[in-house]
Amino acid sequence: MPYSPELVETMRAALEAVMSKIPADQSVFGVKAAVAECILKAAAHGQTSFDGLVASASAQVQPIVAMLS
Repeated sequence: MPYSPELVETMRAALEAVMSKIPADQSVFGVKAAVAECILKAAAHGQTSFDGLVASASAQVQPIVAMLS
């Protein structure tokens, strides 16, 4: 599914916003890719706002970190 350049930029900004909130000691290998996957899934399900994408991904950070740690 192709995304508009605007949505791609919004997803990128959401990824950086979520990653900036993760403490360095929790930012283990693979976290960024897993967070990006959450954002892509949310966008695929129609979530296109910055705040919505950040909220969707933020809700998954702790399970992701726990799984990858």
